[in-house]
Amino acid sequence: MDIAEVAKRSGVPASTLRFYEEKGLIASLGSPGERRRFAPQILDQLALISLGQSAGFTLEEIRSMFGANGEPEIDRQMLAAKADELDATIKRLQAMSRGLRHAAACPAPSHAECPTFQRLVKAAAASAHARKHTNPGRGRLRK
Repeated sequence: MDIAEVAKRSGVPASTLRFYEEKGLIASLGSPGERRRFAPQILDQLALISLGQSAGFTLEEIRSMFGANGEPEIDRQMLAAKADELDATIKRLQAMSRGLRHAAACPAPSHAECPTFQRLVKAAAASAHARKHTNPGRGRLRK
């Protein structure tokens, strides 16, 4: 299937397909300089890439999920670690949601007088500080 058909059937733009190929996530068939053609399994590979991105894996981590033949070879420990990371993120976001709901309905005359809101602000500041020092490049855009 050619690149235009893959783009149409997958919803992934041709420019992104070329980027994925450049990064080693997918491979086209044929010689360089020819119109890119892909094996039918490309659609499954793109679905796995999309799933990996939705789960928060980097493109490098996703690339490692494929064997030399393009078939999935996924490290189960990596999946478990990402699931643990997602669980921690969910827990943090649920706590944030509860704090925001409290702040929205708080009877205190101002948020500055609400102990729950003040804890929320301090926790957010501490979290931002920790992220800055543990993932300095985290704020960069990635495709």
